Amino acid sequence: MTTDVRFRGPADLHLHSSRSDGTEHPREVISAAHAQGLRTVSLTDHDTTSGWSEAAARTRELGMTLIPGMELSTRYQWQSIHMLAYLFDPDDADLLAETERIREDRLGRAARIVGNIAADYALTWDDVLAQRLEDATIGRPHIADALIARGIVRDREEAFAGILHPRTGYIVPLYSPDPRDAVRLIRDAGGVPIMAHPAPHGRAGMLPIAVLEELIDLGLAGFEIDHRENTADGKRALHALAQRHGLIVTGSSDYHGTGKPNRPGENTTTDENVVAIISQGSGTPPVYPPDA
Repeated sequence: MTTDVRFRGPADLHLHSSRSDGTEHPREVISAAHAQGLRTVSLTDHDTTSGWSEAAARTRELGMTLIPGMELSTRYQWQSIHMLAYLFDPDDADLLAETERIREDRLGRAARIVGNIAADYALTWDDVLAQRLEDATIGRPHIADALIARGIVRDREEAFAGILHPRTGYIVPLYSPDPRDAVRLIRDAGGVPIMAHPAPHGRAGMLPIAVLEELIDLGLAGFEIDHRENTADGKRALHALAQRHGLIVTGSSDYHGTGKPNRPGENTTTDENVVAIISQGSGTPPVYPPDA
């Protein structure tokens, strides 16, 4: 496969801004990535494309390439599965309707969680609203930041290990489509679906191979294998599956600003796999540098 000469590596295709649960504005995220030596990036905020325009403007200024993206929330039985979507049509009616439904439920869910927590801790909805930047959809990270501001926990890690862990009983489920439906929606919108951090540590773990095979048959393009949350055994199994089916393999940071310890470029995607994503995407084009 020939490398597309219009972009340059290194590439990090999983970055979050304040438009979802990151702590930096989109242009600041791009600047942070550039400072770490990255030259091709994707802004993949949860269930929204609202940061694309600002990110694209900054990549043009810095001579970088932007692969427009999003991280779509899905659920298989009880298990939360995140699907990275690249180069899809942001105006696709079916995908828009699904992301709007997710965002609306995310807001209602956050209010219910805060109500549950408020029964035992001095936390209010106004505390959480104070943590939102711009028009970001409120989620658990904003609740975590409110708990930090109140002095109830030290940091997000403590919040998610304690009060915001499902075992505490404060958490309520978020509406999310089945990953099979998500793959269809992304493909129908001209996008490229890649499963995010598909082999995490802990209770969730990796989906059964039979389910992954079904998703591949439906159009799943690949896996985000080089990610700090994936287990070594999971990575080996996913590499074997990707090789067997000729799938795309990505690596990325899942950067959230100060919200997580992850740093831009700690894992990267090869030029060959970036080209594979570009070649499959038809919903929206990459944003190349002006002189490319």
